[in-house]
Amino acid sequence: MEYVDVLQQLMYEKGYTQQALADVLGVNQTTVSQWLLGKKKPGYDSIRLIYEKFGIEPNDLFGVKN
Repeated sequence: MEYVDVLQQLMYEKGYTQQALADVLGVNQTTVSQWLLGKKKPGYDSIRLIYEKFGIEPNDLFGVKN
């Protein structure tokens, strides 16, 4: 699974819009949109917040299998 798919799944499970996810992570909606379109990847601080806020493991976000 690509990080885009993981983010979309997390948004679906929480019922978040792009704006709601942006608010939770402290970024703007345009940034979330670019992530979801695959134009940008989340930076370190955003990745860390995604782990903390959603309780996922780092490998889960980027589809790395052990």
